[in-house]
Amino acid sequence: MTPTLDLNCDMGEGFGAYTMGNDIAILDHVTSANIACGFHAGDPPTMRRVVGAALAKGVKVGAHPSLPDLQGFGRRVMQVSPADAYAMTVYQVGALMGFAQAAGGRLNHVKPHGALYNMAAKDRKLADALVQAVRDVNPTLVFFGLAGSEMIRAAEAIGLRAASEVFADRSYQDDGSLSPRGTPGAMIEDAGQALAQVRQMLAGSVTALSGNSVPLRADTLCIHGDQPGALEFAQTLRAALQADGVQLQAPGAAPTQESHRA
Repeated sequence: MTPTLDLNCDMGEGFGAYTMGNDIAILDHVTSANIACGFHAGDPPTMRRVVGAALAKGVKVGAHPSLPDLQGFGRRVMQVSPADAYAMTVYQVGALMGFAQAAGGRLNHVKPHGALYNMAAKDRKLADALVQAVRDVNPTLVFFGLAGSEMIRAAEAIGLRAASEVFADRSYQDDGSLSPRGTPGAMIEDAGQALAQVRQMLAGSVTALSGNSVPLRADTLCIHGDQPGALEFAQTLRAALQADGVQLQAPGAAPTQESHRA
């Protein structure tokens, strides 16, 4: 059976006079785009531009909601209630959905960002709030969450289609969580090492920093658009995976009633 994998990238993370990443070029090498919604990065003109470019290139468009932490790029832990997390998610997903519809397309998926993602990976009440928000906005959306985490279990429990996400440029802990940024070995910068990890994850496991083997499912692979050399990283991974015979394909949301009528 031919293995299938989605290549997703976090992007649209510039705002105002500030540019981050090479979004338009990276879109040629990924199958899904997770676009910032203004809370950790991004602004309305950036959202519109990146959504339009992704749709023009046939890349699936997703919302990338975050904690309200522009200065900390959404990577600082904040104490938020499940009710607040629900409201913030509805607000951001709705904004990105509006840009997708205005451009003649539709939103495909939702992937939380940064600290919100890591918090919800372990906190079931927070995970429940996020997936409930997504389902209430549009139950056909795909929910991207860390493989084996509470987010995946929460999405599946309410009937959302879940895509288990893995990372080429991050190391793992024994519980399947990502090694915290800033700790030794947390980031994988060597393309060869990253590719070896991806191949192992496609086979169903990853080697944690401790050396232990951790089982996981790989549906979608994240590429961070803000990392140095992101374009070259995406090019290298895509070419190698295609050479391995991996089918690169985004998980698609189910058609809406409106699209059936059309």
